[in-house]
Amino acid sequence: MQRITVTTPTSPNARTWTQRRRLAAAWLADRRQFAEPRLPRTCPICGYTGTFVSVGHPPRWDARCLNCGSRERHRLLWLWITEGGGNKLAGKHILHFAPEKVMARLMRGNPLYETADLHQPGVTHKVDITQVALADASYDLVIANHVLEHIPDDRAAMRELLRLLRPGGMALLTTPINASRQETYENPAITAPAERHAHFSAEDHVRYYGLDFANRLAEAGFTVTTFRVTPEEEVHYGLLRNEWLYLATKETSPAPPAGEVKARERRG
Repeated sequence: MQRITVTTPTSPNARTWTQRRRLAAAWLADRRQFAEPRLPRTCPICGYTGTFVSVGHPPRWDARCLNCGSRERHRLLWLWITEGGGNKLAGKHILHFAPEKVMARLMRGNPLYETADLHQPGVTHKVDITQVALADASYDLVIANHVLEHIPDDRAAMRELLRLLRPGGMALLTTPINASRQETYENPAITAPAERHAHFSAEDHVRYYGLDFANRLAEAGFTVTTFRVTPEEEVHYGLLRNEWLYLATKETSPAPPAGEVKARERRG
């Protein structure tokens, strides 16, 4: 897999055209982010160290790498991929739903990397994540960054992700989480864009997950763990404090129902 390399600019005059373009766009979107000096951040994907800029509506400051364009979730995922100095994607057959440009560039030329989406042009498979017309147990890894909060029947999507994975395979998932609430907040009667933005933080979101997101994955049949870095590293790499990577594994033998797991834990 290729790694994007960059020489860190030593002065504003050394910036590339892409960096200048992103700086200008960020200035036009929200110039307040430049009112005071910003703490330099480091991108683990491309190696750039320096100013990060805002992204999103409303804008999140220090969110986007000025060089490769990565956002917080991409850098978090990459830190897991390269944890320990290796490459956990090497030799893996991968299906990436709603592929982001920065991740697709990193995987360019990899014959084991495939993409999927219902609407996005240029993907390998034009499919609905709740009904994927692909064979069972076809992939070692499935990636879906900030996808499931858009899907009305997210439980069906989770079951499809499990079906697509080989035994021992893993789904790499990120999603907005309200860590102050245990239960996911959703209401199918809320359909107007303005109302969805007010209730779920974006006009195309249909829920706001709580800490029970892992429980939903477990109910679909996954064994779930999480990955995050230290608070100091979150600052260094420009990550979100309230986001972590879910590692949802398909066991080599069928996992017991969630109720049985809880009962066994209570007895122990």
